[in-house]
Amino acid sequence: MHNVITQHLGRTPVGMTYTALVALLRGSSAFRRRRRLQPAGGPGDKLFPPTYPPLDSAKKADPNASPRHVFERRRLDGREAWCVLIDSVQSQANRLEEALLRAAEEGRIELPRLVVDFAPSGLNSLGAISSLEAPHRVFDAILRDSMLDGVVLSKTDLGEGLRRATLRDASAILEASPSALLFGAWNSTGGGGGLGAKFTRAIVSEIIGVDVPVEEIAPDRRTGEIEVRTAGRRTGSRIDPLGVLRSVEVFKGEAGWDVTEAAAGKGARRVRPSEVNHGNIAPSETPLGITCAYAEQTAVITLAGLRRLRFGGAPDRDDAARAMIAALGLVALIEQDAQGYALRSRCDLVCDGPAPLEIVGFDGTVTPFELTRDDAAALYAEAVAAARAAGFALAAEPVRLLPQEKLIHIVRESMNKALADEAEGDDAGG
Repeated sequence: MHNVITQHLGRTPVGMTYTALVALLRGSSAFRRRRRLQPAGGPGDKLFPPTYPPLDSAKKADPNASPRHVFERRRLDGREAWCVLIDSVQSQANRLEEALLRAAEEGRIELPRLVVDFAPSGLNSLGAISSLEAPHRVFDAILRDSMLDGVVLSKTDLGEGLRRATLRDASAILEASPSALLFGAWNSTGGGGGLGAKFTRAIVSEIIGVDVPVEEIAPDRRTGEIEVRTAGRRTGSRIDPLGVLRSVEVFKGEAGWDVTEAAAGKGARRVRPSEVNHGNIAPSETPLGITCAYAEQTAVITLAGLRRLRFGGAPDRDDAARAMIAALGLVALIEQDAQGYALRSRCDLVCDGPAPLEIVGFDGTVTPFELTRDDAAALYAEAVAAARAAGFALAAEPVRLLPQEKLIHIVRESMNKALADEAEGDDAGG
């Protein structure tokens, strides 16, 4: 195997061929890449990672405790460093799927997928939702509660094939939406009381900030738990151009807000003008936002994991299917590079120099290789052609579904309630 890989890839960064890809899938461990990133504003500029609810100990001490970032001490280059989560594995999966979907919609790649179209129902704001956007991918309730040619999906040959898919034969998923095998899916409503087939993710990507200044808060007296928070601060304030003073009487009730209790409607109570978005907001300071030496993305496509997937036929079918999934993963990584790392407000990253992809051999040897955006698309196109030649029925166009009336109803009802400004108190509290 080593000789085959060396023949196609050598020991210096070169391109990837389909023949080499198939050989690697038979005996290597993974593709990986570690890429350094910096804030778009330059090294040392402030970033705002995602926030999570405060720790229980913090909420007990202060019911209004601020949200927090997630910190870990990690072992890097022989030392320990405080790191912060900038983009989680789940969030990265969503961004990589978005990059693939955009590449497909713009015609750069051919990507089988299922699409539920809400536009014919008058829900134009939703448009079409694909199996790359649905939270549970091909097993999501949005698809399950939709119809193909007037028949509920679960009662069609396509739906039955998805329900029966297993690790021994995942052909139906590959043909319907291969990205589900790349990013993972679980038929949680399948047979056996939710014990449907699980397909673990074959690609894992995460972005962290390295060497983050932090503050350690005194340990909780009961649990000994030490809270770690950022040394950064976020400030906020607002000056009202109307000059509405805090002392002005305002009432808020079922009818909205008004200047009298009666006009505000049932359940009216006196509130500050700022609670109805008028008046000044006093300056505030919260421990949010970080600086770091650099951000780092670690991405792994597991070739060993792909070898667990089988496709119910001869070895050439397994080879072709696995190669298609692996090539799709390479496209996803490179498409994300091309589209950029604008993760959220005040968290815009740029690549800090080139970072070649690497092949990790079963014995731990590492061989770098390069793949341009066009090269990745061409490799994937060759893999799709090989999969078709191996007997997979890969549709050139998305399979389009229409939502059932009951699904349309609950979506419309939710929209109407949202427009009426009804609170979702039962869901917000957990």
